[in-house]
Amino acid sequence: MNRVWPSNEEKRAVWDAYRARKPTRVPLMWGVNPRIILLDPELNPEGYTFEQYFTDPHVTLVVQSRFQEYLAVTLNRTCDSDTTPPTAWNFRADSQNIHDGAYFGGRVIFETGQVPSVAPAFGFDDLDSFLDRDFSSPLANPWLKERLEFQARLVREAATFAYLGRKGTVAPFGLGFDGPVTAVATLFGADGMAILAAEPVKAKRLLEKIVDAALVRNRALAELGDGWKKAEWGWAADDSIQLIGVDMYRDLVLPSHARWYEAISTGSAADGRRSIHLCGDATRHFPVLQRDLGITSFDTGFPVDFGALRRMLGPAAEVLGGPTVMKLRDGSPEECAHETRRILQSGIMDGGRFILREGNNLPPRVPLANLEAVYATCLEHGRYPAIT
Repeated sequence: MNRVWPSNEEKRAVWDAYRARKPTRVPLMWGVNPRIILLDPELNPEGYTFEQYFTDPHVTLVVQSRFQEYLAVTLNRTCDSDTTPPTAWNFRADSQNIHDGAYFGGRVIFETGQVPSVAPAFGFDDLDSFLDRDFSSPLANPWLKERLEFQARLVREAATFAYLGRKGTVAPFGLGFDGPVTAVATLFGADGMAILAAEPVKAKRLLEKIVDAALVRNRALAELGDGWKKAEWGWAADDSIQLIGVDMYRDLVLPSHARWYEAISTGSAADGRRSIHLCGDATRHFPVLQRDLGITSFDTGFPVDFGALRRMLGPAAEVLGGPTVMKLRDGSPEECAHETRRILQSGIMDGGRFILREGNNLPPRVPLANLEAVYATCLEHGRYPAIT
């Protein structure tokens, strides 16, 4: 697509207007991570594997610097992100999405052509023994000890590493949390859902135990750096709540989510400074999340009916989402443009609180022409009427 894209200054103006609640256009961002390098032979001619990426600090530095270069030089041309390469690379000991499963005892699996995963380590009969496990000394956890040792190796390697004439720094080691239900699904597999249904009292204890253990772990890691600080905004994720009903969510899971928000952020549910990421078919839970947890920003995956979601949540709720990753990877530019236009015209723009992105997390080998088609459509159909 031969056209002139917005400058970095024009992109910043779009974001500034959006944050000031005076939007001029829907902003477009891509959620992406280094898997787009590792799983694309054109961007990874050496054939580096995820196992090497997790265990060889030199491979980590090569992949992450190449990833940041690719973002700035190539991918960010197709969205409202800056196209200026960093003057210094930013490195980290990446755990992808295995950190909770591996920390709580699951076995990490590296499969060819796939991101790392964790095999379930427990079944229904292991529930009581898991509830009795002690997670009060996180720095003694075998998986976490290994990752901290790798962090130290990464720092030493970065001291002499350069890419395109630029050096970089390694961020302090830290972990997020992908949610208690997702942890149960990862650790117990299908038995985890059976536990939620058949043992509600113990299930609630299990969810609380996982949340508390994640908090103890993340606090301990924070204390290795600048110390634990509560944030103004609260954030959470828990993709696997798509597997349960609204009543079960409200009765069993919501208290654990509330526990998490209260522990990591200074605000209350009434303050409206909370966000959540939920992939999958989870929108039936959004009214409860909005009403009972005070969540005002929803990062969605798929499937999502954006028009219905806007009517459900009202004009003040922030929603992030867009064409599915399957459409972006396998569709034509025309199909991607049509889907983007359909979403923008669904009513989701009402209120000016919509951020366009992929649904959810850009996969490897998406044709750039498809991303350009989404951006071009956003530039044309994502504009708000001028305020006079």
